[in-house]
Amino acid sequence: MRPGYVVRRIGFYVLICAITLFFAVPMLWIASAPFDASPGLGVHWPDWTLENIRKTLDHPYAMHSMLNSLLICVTTAIAVTAFAALASYALSRVRIPGRDALLYGLLLLSSVVTGTAAMVPIFVMMFQLGLIDSRFGVALVMTGGLLPAAIFILKDFVDAVPKSYEESARVFGASTGQILRDVVLPVARPGLATIMVWAFVNSWGNFLVPFLLIRSIDKQPGAVLMQTLTDEGGSVNLQVLPVFSLLFSIPVVVLYLLVNSRYGFRFHGGIKS
Repeated sequence: MRPGYVVRRIGFYVLICAITLFFAVPMLWIASAPFDASPGLGVHWPDWTLENIRKTLDHPYAMHSMLNSLLICVTTAIAVTAFAALASYALSRVRIPGRDALLYGLLLLSSVVTGTAAMVPIFVMMFQLGLIDSRFGVALVMTGGLLPAAIFILKDFVDAVPKSYEESARVFGASTGQILRDVVLPVARPGLATIMVWAFVNSWGNFLVPFLLIRSIDKQPGAVLMQTLTDEGGSVNLQVLPVFSLLFSIPVVVLYLLVNSRYGFRFHGGIKS
């Protein structure tokens, strides 16, 4: 082998190792700091203890904020999946003038006009609706923000369902609702699972929307409460924060493993050619 080739390969593997280490350090911190008697901002072999877990469970708002996160994210995921299923079926089967332009326009606007840029009108609208300091209001805003992309993704799954299935169901007297429920959605289950997990993960880590719309600390989700985990001196509470961070990551990982074991995140429907 030529020396230049060997040098390039060594440089490539060194770069890969450096990138892997860059992303591995935070994971190592999350895995070790919750069980360290004297946690710090660096990664080192922990002095094993369970005292940090006890202090986190005794925190007046830590576990309650996790329940708030679950409530908001489950509501958002169900709403996004349900509305996206109805809209994607309508856009896939009904011939609407300018249908594709409408779909791409919604996707483009949802990407260009980000949540940060639209936060002032969203706040005014929520204030007028009386949904400030409401977990339902937070879920409503998140649902509206995630719907365009969810419809765009799910429409491909619905397009993969042969229309002959629906025609056969209509011969036996099935209504449109029955066809959607018993024919289309069962075939598009991998797409529905993908959308549900995607919506849950995006809302689980969302900080800006609940931070602006929720005022009561007992209604704050975990993503917002995390920034308030300080000790009496105002410094970061390094006994509670690592454990809370570890607990905060568990629902997303468990949801991914459950859906992946069932569907494998296959980006196709249930039709075999």
